[in-house]
Amino acid sequence: MNPAGRWRPPESYVHGVDGPAVVVPARVAAWLERAAQLRAVRAQHRGADPEVDAVLVALATAAAAWRTTRHLDTGHGIEQRKQPEPEAGSALTTTQAAHLLGITDRGIRAAITGGRLTAQRVGDRWHIQREDLEHYRAGRAA
Repeated sequence: MNPAGRWRPPESYVHGVDGPAVVVPARVAAWLERAAQLRAVRAQHRGADPEVDAVLVALATAAAAWRTTRHLDTGHGIEQRKQPEPEAGSALTTTQAAHLLGITDRGIRAAITGGRLTAQRVGDRWHIQREDLEHYRAGRAA
């Protein structure tokens, strides 16, 4: 998203003089890292192609930076807020996710069952990863 809070068209992410290159926002890098298991890919194929290695490390660096510093739009420009790194495996409940988005628990469950928000069912509860919630939040803002 650009500073005005609008989505950029796909072509705005493609740059390059010697050939096309894609700019990946840090939030998207964090989502890709988790959803596509890029850490495992990076470890499994390390050394096969130096350029691929460098790009995977860059994605991991951007993802880590995004998880450390979240960008929040307060209506008065973009602010940066340091947040503690979530513990490994920590997930949000539907109630916690609803509170963070300012919507109802029922709205979160509807987004999950409608396929708009990724969550895992554990027993009789939904567990939502923070990156998935941020991805959903960004999609709602579009």
